[in-house]
Amino acid sequence: MNSFRNFLRSRSPFHFWLKEDAAVLTETIIVVPFVTVFAVGILEFGNLFWERMQIDAGLRDAGRYLARCRPTSPTYTSTCSEATAKLIAFYGTQIPAEGAVLRVPGWGPTLADITVNAVGADGTFTIQTAHLYQASPLFGWLGIDAITISASHEERYMGW
Repeated sequence: MNSFRNFLRSRSPFHFWLKEDAAVLTETIIVVPFVTVFAVGILEFGNLFWERMQIDAGLRDAGRYLARCRPTSPTYTSTCSEATAKLIAFYGTQIPAEGAVLRVPGWGPTLADITVNAVGADGTFTIQTAHLYQASPLFGWLGIDAITISASHEERYMGW
């Protein structure tokens, strides 16, 4: 009787699954998709935080530029502008080279993406932005809605 069972097991199309050697393969087939989604999720959230950090750095650089701008006076014409500050935020330089790469993909093609609030009574101004994160399809599969990265930077106006 035992030999007959062994014969059936060895001839069965599922005989591989009945052996102990198949346990590792079965576990791998079950676990790999979850580990892959988990790893891609870690990379996606890492990219999200990196973009937030780059936006913060751009706003800080633009705020520092504007904080040091000398105002126009009867003897001096100011060369500072909000447009230049926005270019610094988006590209990291006042005059980006032809084909320059943005700090954050999709953030900054138009100068309207950044708002500069006027200097208040306390001598500070705020520069702020909102950027729609361009996520991978993983967020859609997981049911995560669009993510908007909002950031602002407050700087004290110093002048020269």
